[in-house]
Amino acid sequence: MGHAMEMAARRGGGEAAACKRRSRITLALCALLLTLSACSERMTAERAAPHPDAQIQPIYVATERELDQTGPIFGLKRPSGLKYFRTDISVPPSHQIGVIEWPEGRTDAASDFVVTGTQVFDGPGQMLGDIRRTEPGRETLVFIHGYNNTLSESMYRLAQIQTDFATGMPAVLFSWPSAGDPRGYIYDRDSVLFARDDLVTLLDRLTARPGDKVFLLGHSMGSHLTMEALRQAKLSGNTRLLSRVSGVTLMSPDIDPDLFDRQAEVIGKLPQPFLIFISKQDRALSLAGFITGSKARLGVIDEAEKVTRPDVTVIDFTELADGNSLNHFVPVTSPAAIRVLNGIISQAGREGTGFLRDMALKLPSARAVRP
Repeated sequence: MGHAMEMAARRGGGEAAACKRRSRITLALCALLLTLSACSERMTAERAAPHPDAQIQPIYVATERELDQTGPIFGLKRPSGLKYFRTDISVPPSHQIGVIEWPEGRTDAASDFVVTGTQVFDGPGQMLGDIRRTEPGRETLVFIHGYNNTLSESMYRLAQIQTDFATGMPAVLFSWPSAGDPRGYIYDRDSVLFARDDLVTLLDRLTARPGDKVFLLGHSMGSHLTMEALRQAKLSGNTRLLSRVSGVTLMSPDIDPDLFDRQAEVIGKLPQPFLIFISKQDRALSLAGFITGSKARLGVIDEAEKVTRPDVTVIDFTELADGNSLNHFVPVTSPAAIRVLNGIISQAGREGTGFLRDMALKLPSARAVRP
């Protein structure tokens, strides 16, 4: 009897501990939802007449969303198949580096990001033809957005990146079916797996001609999707595609570090350069880590040296965090970070990508580690 009572007490204690853990996770989830919900009002891209002094950024979009889904899709059935279009985003002459100027009141191209034109394509061939006519280069930037993103937000973010970094490459947004809702974290993690085949298909099409290259920029959960697509290509024997990836940047990656190690192990030699941007002040990833098991996500690891692969460069932007957007977009929203990155890009363009680590180490505001 005593033994049975002791065992029951232990079970009761274990259940109580488990209950406390669930309560902590629930509280963390609620905090994340409240924080993200309070970040900013969900805005939608609006059309307006062009302004003569504005800069027009053509953004090409491959999306699994329905074309009228510019807002959240939480709870909706995920569409199948890719759709293609171009949107011309007008960046105002008063644009401040690192900022998306959403309209306050009446939309005006003199002060706001606006859409000045769109063209829906019948298929990928028509989109690629338009890219080649307007952008004769052979390298394309592909942006894979993160969790809780709407189509409008990711289009404007890519236009801001194109403006502030002057990449000189045509820009393609891969808009996977994020719920666009802070409640949709698990929905979005499933959507990453749902979307990886379509991302591989897009990359295959963008690199179909001899000499075509793609540079991949994955943000947050989009970094997980980027790694899954590269892993998928390797598992299917698509070495041609892997050889056409001119570089990869994972910005604030929302990936379990152990999972990243396994993904990279399967891929083998990673495309070069391969950069990971981290910030220990990233509040969104800190909360996501608590929800997924109290383990730091790759984008907030406490020591860059924990990534031990010799073909990965980790750049720590913690000191450049400016408090905007939960410090989840620091490399593209902090003016100081953008200046640092533009310096690295400029020097690498002159000296070659092998110079990236040495250049970053010379800059006191960012820290680069490459084992």
